Amino acid sequence: MMNKISLAFKKARKENRPALLTYTVAGDNTKKNSLKILNSISKNIDICELGFPHNTPIGDGGEIQTSSYRAIKNGIKMNDIFKIVKKYNANKFSKPLILMGYYNMIYQFGENKFLEKCKKTGVSGLIVVDLPWPENKIFAKKCKKKTITFIQLISPTTSSYRMKNIIKDSHEMIYYISMLSTTGGKLKVSPKKILNKYNKVKRIDPKKHCVIGFGITEKTISSFKKADGLVVGSAICKEITKSLNNRQNPVTNVSNIVKKLKNKIL
Repeated sequence: MMNKISLAFKKARKENRPALLTYTVAGDNTKKNSLKILNSISKNIDICELGFPHNTPIGDGGEIQTSSYRAIKNGIKMNDIFKIVKKYNANKFSKPLILMGYYNMIYQFGENKFLEKCKKTGVSGLIVVDLPWPENKIFAKKCKKKTITFIQLISPTTSSYRMKNIIKDSHEMIYYISMLSTTGGKLKVSPKKILNKYNKVKRIDPKKHCVIGFGITEKTISSFKKADGLVVGSAICKEITKSLNNRQNPVTNVSNIVKKLKNKIL
């Protein structure tokens, strides 16, 4: 039986478009609003990524860091994140949910306890930014036993040897980082060059779903229509910040931006 993540990609392919993945930080700007945002964007997305806020992130740019600081200031804890996930999955419009974050938080929480909570609350996948191949092999196997997709990261500088091994060991989804930057950076490379590198990744195992992240915005998203999936994170976090600064409702504004993103890839 196909898992939720594979089914989401299959549905997008049938509709002749890439899957739309969004990233928000759990607890931004409040625990309540974090859940409201997930529920409100669900009708227009295929998969949602939910980040656990971290005070010293290595891959997150300014927009996501700002979101993280807001969530940490509001006292978000790992158990609160699982409560958000559980409530979100109770919504009939919910989509597969991927938790994204850093290994030291999982380690502190307890690896087995963390995976058990993921399973109980309905987490479909995990991205652990600072747990690369081959160090992630044991953890990835543990995820598989719990039927949780462990998503590997590949970047433009990943060697051919590493790439082949990462893809061979990966579950059904791979995340291709479009450029050497933190999240939210402006595209330093042309979409054509990014897609050329992306296609090399795809050719190694065409059956595995490969998404592109970093630098995907309302302006750039339509250039990447040929990808299996596209991740938009910083643009959404930026919209939350802008809404709060203008004393507007972040739930409504994020919903509107996600609708626009979806229309650009149809």
